[in-house]
Amino acid sequence: MSIPPSPPPGPGHSWPPPPAHPGWAPPPGYGQQPPALNGFALASLLSGLLCLPPLGIAFGIAALVQITKRGDRGKVLAIVGLVVSVVMTGALAFTAERLLSSVDDRFDALSRYVDVEGELTDLDALRVGDCFNVPGGDLVDERPVTYRIDCARVHHGEVTAAEVLEVAEDPESRAADRTAEDTCWKAQDEYAMDTWALPEYAEMFYYAPSRESWRQGDRALVCVIGTTDEEWRGSLRKDAAMLKPEQAAFLRAANSVEFVMSRPPDSDVEDVLPEYRAWARRMDEVLGAEAKLLQGEAARPGVEKAVAAQLKEIEAARAQWQRASQAGTPEDFDKRWDRALASTSLETEQALRGAYGLSTEIPQWLEDGGGDLGDPDGRSEDGPSSESA
Repeated sequence: MSIPPSPPPGPGHSWPPPPAHPGWAPPPGYGQQPPALNGFALASLLSGLLCLPPLGIAFGIAALVQITKRGDRGKVLAIVGLVVSVVMTGALAFTAERLLSSVDDRFDALSRYVDVEGELTDLDALRVGDCFNVPGGDLVDERPVTYRIDCARVHHGEVTAAEVLEVAEDPESRAADRTAEDTCWKAQDEYAMDTWALPEYAEMFYYAPSRESWRQGDRALVCVIGTTDEEWRGSLRKDAAMLKPEQAAFLRAANSVEFVMSRPPDSDVEDVLPEYRAWARRMDEVLGAEAKLLQGEAARPGVEKAVAAQLKEIEAARAQWQRASQAGTPEDFDKRWDRALASTSLETEQALRGAYGLSTEIPQWLEDGGGDLGDPDGRSEDGPSSESA
């Protein structure tokens, strides 16, 4: 065993010697744990991202309070979690509102269908002659839900045409609307040829493709006679197959005159005089076609007198339309237009229709217009009332 040496002699020396670095010590805080990450801060961010944003807001607020008191780490994380949770809560509320609104609309719509009579049938599956009902009798709808029903029972509408809409541009443009209207008026005139026999509340409706359905290839045009203002039973169909040949021939000619008369240019005479002159030429043509037909009937027993009276008025009207087609000013055109209308009378046509065995009750739409279609002073342009959907 070794013995430590004795301390050197002299004052101030002792054993063991003092440490080599008597002033060294570890830095303050050495060996202590860093502040903990606040759990609510992380929970706030995760809740906001995992579709529990309201809970994330609560966690974010709790995290900021605890961090302030305890000095925990995670303040930035808590703020981010709080912001994300607030944004996600707003988005969730908006989505929920839209969803609830949609559900309410569907329930409202379904509740309207409960009392609808008929067999649920897609609009495009309806064919000419089909009668149908719609919820609430609302035919002014973009695409109504339809229930096919026997025409002998009360119904809201009757299909007069189901065909392809031939337009080369926007299906919701004015030109496309005009094409659809013209197509459906002509179809109705062929389906219910004796227009004077239609009930006064009968209206023309049509359903054409929207821009969206057009892009998806939809080209279906459905034309309808609607009778929703009154309870109507039975079919309004009275086409050429249901009439005598001479009746069908006369009505086709007379309906052509009514149609052209009701479709003058859209703008004022002052703005598009050439278009009005072309329309006047067309009026002369259809009146000429009716005159030619009646001339062949002039000797047929029972209609001679009525035909002669109608021919006289037609020739007077044609003379004015011919002058209108050459009018140099809008004022001159209006004058010839007025004279052409004044050349014919409802009484003469009423007598002629009676001679043919057709309806002689003057329609309300003609009486309201003073007996004239296409009146320059603003009378009805469309004949029987119409609605387009």
